[in-house]
Amino acid sequence: MTHTDALTGLGNRRRMREKVENLADERAVDPAPFTIGIANLDGFKPINHLFGRDAGDNILSQVAHRLRACMPNGATVVRLDNDGFGFVLPLIFDARNAERLARMLKDVLSAPFDLGGRTVRLTACLGFAVYPFAGETFDALMDSADTALYRAKRRGRGQILVYSKEIADEFRRATELEQALRRAIMADEIDTHFQPIVRLADGAIVGFEALARWNDPDLGFVPPNVFITLAEERGFIDMLSEVLLKKAAAAAMQWPDALYLSFNLSSAQLVDPTTSVNILSIINRVGLNPRRLELEITETAMMSDPEMAQRIIDDLRVVGIRISLDDFGTGQSSLGRLRDFSFDKVKVDRAFVSEITRDRPSEHIVKAILAMCDGLDLHVIAEGIEGREQAAKLVELGCALGQGYHYGRPMTASAALRLLESLAPEDQQREQRA
Repeated sequence: MTHTDALTGLGNRRRMREKVENLADERAVDPAPFTIGIANLDGFKPINHLFGRDAGDNILSQVAHRLRACMPNGATVVRLDNDGFGFVLPLIFDARNAERLARMLKDVLSAPFDLGGRTVRLTACLGFAVYPFAGETFDALMDSADTALYRAKRRGRGQILVYSKEIADEFRRATELEQALRRAIMADEIDTHFQPIVRLADGAIVGFEALARWNDPDLGFVPPNVFITLAEERGFIDMLSEVLLKKAAAAAMQWPDALYLSFNLSSAQLVDPTTSVNILSIINRVGLNPRRLELEITETAMMSDPEMAQRIIDDLRVVGIRISLDDFGTGQSSLGRLRDFSFDKVKVDRAFVSEITRDRPSEHIVKAILAMCDGLDLHVIAEGIEGREQAAKLVELGCALGQGYHYGRPMTASAALRLLESLAPEDQQREQRA
């Protein structure tokens, strides 16, 4: 029983360790290769929230049955944790054969799962490590397979990777970047830039979105999608976010009171029960009115833990902070999110805006979003407006707010303040009235 998973009947981590150590002992004198692997289901956690834990257990049992049925001769499959499964593959000697098996396993797991009256589709990422190159002990091999899985999941759903020198080098570079980023945060070297959000009818600035920027003395410019993602994955996004929100709120205190600050929340913050308290503490210390703060969240971020995300949203909205759904139209069930969650605004993804004057389907999608949000009493912001024609088309369709290079690129806090000071008095009065 100590080597068996109670739910699936598969072996557990202890069984896998025993198998690997026995294989390593057998091949110590003549180290013929063998392979271990890890599979992790993509998007499994929401299944428990949407359909209940019994449905989740049912799917895990079906996964176990499928994996057991397609294991090659002599192989062992175990359940490692909630939605993670491990493999010991004595007759898989190299990366090419590991990838061939992985593609077959991925196809097997992508077939629909029957939940009695409904079906669910899932994908899986897989990481593999080959003995003895990737490690000579169970722990070393598991670390290598974990690294391969981690890099695979970063590439997206349904990805496969076998641990290699290139992956090891990539992981080492990420670790070095992490250390540099931690130093930069402590040294207050991460900056905030601000992109104007405007009223499309007359171009008046109504607020700014805060965007993170990092220019390292040694690394140069590091793209925000790189270092923000790294901070999320390595578990210190809260530290980075706190620094950025302090700077952004302090800058907003220099603007006219009618202008608001838009700030992005990460997926990690939407599963942290202290998020709302931390945000309120920061803006209270700076002195920013909560009603001047708007927080942007993505649908993908909400789906990690919908119940916790909803509690955080409710706590923030009750004090006057507004919530905006970012990248609308790119998620898997955006209409359901609008029904289930409380939002104040929706940001139409730039993928639709960029094609609005050239692609009829994009125009109709934006038009439908505007009509739907009007019925739900939601404001709409169009992202990625890069030309006059796009702006004119959005005004024609009835979109009130927008942002993009056509109205201004992200700029430093001092540049944003100079821009506001350069506005004619009548423009400032118009913004105050808005």
